[in-house]
Amino acid sequence: MAENMSLAIDPRSGFCRSNSTFYSKRKPIPLPKNHSLDVTTFISARAHHGKVAFIDAATGRHLTFSELWRAVDSVATCLSDMGIRKGHVVLLLSPNSIFFPIVCLSVMSLGAIITTTNPLNTANEIGKQVADSKPVLAFTIPQLLPKLAGSTIPIVLLEDHVSSQAGEAKIVTTLHQMMKREPSGSRVRDRVNQDDTATLLYSSGTTGASKGVVSSHRNLIAMVQTVINRFSIEVGEKFICTVPMFHIYGLVAFATGLLASGSTVIVLSKFEMHDMLSTIEKYRATYLPLVPPILVAMVNAADQIRKKYDLSSLHSALSGGAPLSKEVIEGFLEKYPNVKILQGYGLTESTGIGASTDSLEESRKYGTAGMLSPSMEAKVVDPDSGKALNVNQTGELWLRGPSVMK
Repeated sequence: MAENMSLAIDPRSGFCRSNSTFYSKRKPIPLPKNHSLDVTTFISARAHHGKVAFIDAATGRHLTFSELWRAVDSVATCLSDMGIRKGHVVLLLSPNSIFFPIVCLSVMSLGAIITTTNPLNTANEIGKQVADSKPVLAFTIPQLLPKLAGSTIPIVLLEDHVSSQAGEAKIVTTLHQMMKREPSGSRVRDRVNQDDTATLLYSSGTTGASKGVVSSHRNLIAMVQTVINRFSIEVGEKFICTVPMFHIYGLVAFATGLLASGSTVIVLSKFEMHDMLSTIEKYRATYLPLVPPILVAMVNAADQIRKKYDLSSLHSALSGGAPLSKEVIEGFLEKYPNVKILQGYGLTESTGIGASTDSLEESRKYGTAGMLSPSMEAKVVDPDSGKALNVNQTGELWLRGPSVMK
């Protein structure tokens, strides 16, 4: 059956006419055979030679990998003592921070579910997400407490100081207090399976009200593998994190995936061009993720940028959000000849990278976001009838990520 299927797949396009499905032409992702495995354990068990996991670009504070995993164990112990169990939802409302991954990894290690939200959302929008996801606990910063006003959810502050904005908020502790706790190997641990829900992120797609998107531990494990295999990461790589971690891209890449590679992630709490460029220079960053408007701005201001900042450590720019035109790609390569461009396309619903260009040669196939990610399947479907379409026909794109253990 499998042999007949492989014969029916067009080696050039990856399209199978018998079921109207496009199959990835990249090497399949090996998924762990152990069904009882959570994504936190999967990441922490991977061997690498990295030392520093996260650096706060503004303060210079850093977390080594050993400090990170001890903090995850400590916070998980506290959460367990607070009664957080498998299936419980925990809300995280915060800008980018070196502590953001600690919360996510701790929650998921217990089989509980992390739901994130945009700090720029209104209190009303956040209230709708709270009503829909029903979190039993929330993590946030003092400045964002007003956006949880009226909620009765117990709150953990990511910072030690409590401002006058606390109001009637039910603050139970701080993350730093939780991180001081001695980890307990005897805490209550529910059996977590790869099929269990790990994250509940909200996406409106292109229109309509925001809806919760479920991703399993297997979905995240597959994306961790995709991230690692995509970059062929060498020891000492440093990534600038300008992408919001509450978004699937930021969560998959910077709060989970890159940790398994031993890379260092330098975190910017918010985007500002000068901060980004000076951070690249200061920390000798090697990878820069961005969106097309930023890349265009770097091309247009290249002469001034190169006079003011030393970007010689940078070897790769990662662009997502929209395909780059030939003019933009060639313009960037002319101004920054030592930096290759990689592109990607993904959705919250696909748990991250659905397609990508993984080399400069692939990026020079202009107007495309690349080939399907490893083990990813796709169909192009008539949005009215739901009928799968043939090659070279226009319709709605459906993606399905790796779902079978191998």
